[in-house]
Amino acid sequence: MSHKLKICTIGGGSSYTPELIEGFIKRYETLPVTEIWLVDVKEGEHKLNIVGNLAKRMIAKAGLPIDVHLTMNLEEALEGADFVTTQIRVGFLAARELDETIPLKHGVIGQETNGAGGLFKALRTIPVILDIAKKMEKLCPQAFLINFTNPSGIVTEALARYGALNKRKVIGLCNVPIHIERTIAGLFDVGYDRVRVDFAGLNHMVFGLHVYIDGVESTRKAIDLLCNPNRKKNISVKNVVDIFYTKEFYQGLGVILCPYHNYYYHSATMLKTELEEFEKGNIRAQVVQRIEKQLFETYANENLDVKPKELEERGGAFYSDAACRLVNSIYNDTCDIQPVDTVNGGAIANIDAGSVVEISSVITKNGPQPLNVGKLPSAIYGLVSQIKSFEQLTVEAAVEGDYNKALVALAINPLTPDEEIAKKIVDELMIAHKKYLPQFAKYFER
Repeated sequence: MSHKLKICTIGGGSSYTPELIEGFIKRYETLPVTEIWLVDVKEGEHKLNIVGNLAKRMIAKAGLPIDVHLTMNLEEALEGADFVTTQIRVGFLAARELDETIPLKHGVIGQETNGAGGLFKALRTIPVILDIAKKMEKLCPQAFLINFTNPSGIVTEALARYGALNKRKVIGLCNVPIHIERTIAGLFDVGYDRVRVDFAGLNHMVFGLHVYIDGVESTRKAIDLLCNPNRKKNISVKNVVDIFYTKEFYQGLGVILCPYHNYYYHSATMLKTELEEFEKGNIRAQVVQRIEKQLFETYANENLDVKPKELEERGGAFYSDAACRLVNSIYNDTCDIQPVDTVNGGAIANIDAGSVVEISSVITKNGPQPLNVGKLPSAIYGLVSQIKSFEQLTVEAAVEGDYNKALVALAINPLTPDEEIAKKIVDELMIAHKKYLPQFAKYFER
């Protein structure tokens, strides 16, 4: 790579950006970033300026020679970039609120990345991300694209199947595996660096197949600790309700679950909780909008020059840290192991080799090399296979503007009770998001 190290962050006005900046500051000795370009759309200019100025204060405090540029010119930001990170939200949080409330009105789980919410976030996002990849092919063809725009697995699948870039240079990222590893370290009362989990599955449908403490296989012990009613920690994230699993179920499954499995293994409880929150005006999108308002008021304080602790309430803790760790490992060809969303290539034997999976991979200067895990166990393969079908149809619907495929995608998703309800939800969300779904022009003509 060139002596200049240019990072372009698309969605630079995101509330997560201070964590990203902190990550680059912490790693400066091994990752000597020279330029960070924060780019956003016109509607996000106000937030971009607030976050960008905080980023400049953080770097000034650290005394590092990193230039921060704020722009709404995507081409200028991409030109000659070494790494491009994407953290966009097409339609902003108002769109997320529709994704969550409209399914709930029909008695169906409304969630940002699962079921109907995940479908429509993907339909809005995929064309925009593919356009970014096309521009990268012209302006920075050697760059890596690190995506943590949700639904990360589906977006990465779209980039792998339809994008202009080298498949190995397109990497999806999620904070959930880091949460799992940190929780397990807490349960065993050991340092985070002594834990290794072999992850395999899909984004927000990832399983810990094996847990190692100091290299010793400890999966069964980890499950026992997770099933202890007096446990000190559980694998949970801010935006998903904590659920306790019975020992019999967890031991029968034989693998570590992620918080998003609650939507599939405890659907009734999760729906009941969401409906109660809906009644109180406390669905996650509404809570997040309140948190963001407070965060940006905090960020605007000209005396603030560190990442504020309140950011942890936002629900994406460790996202940006995971991104900086990944960039550092690629840049330095460290060959350490990290869980990422990447093309399967046969690593999971019973999933299509060309599909994107979330899997522990060796991180090299050429991109991730997934670790071969063989076949997924029967106990989890059925659900993973069903969600993969949903993901593939969602991608095709987004790229082709195919209403029929969008409907089938939702109808086959396990969170949808039947096709008739699926159609009502799809129709209502299509109209609600019309502005951000230009590829469905023929549907709207009808």
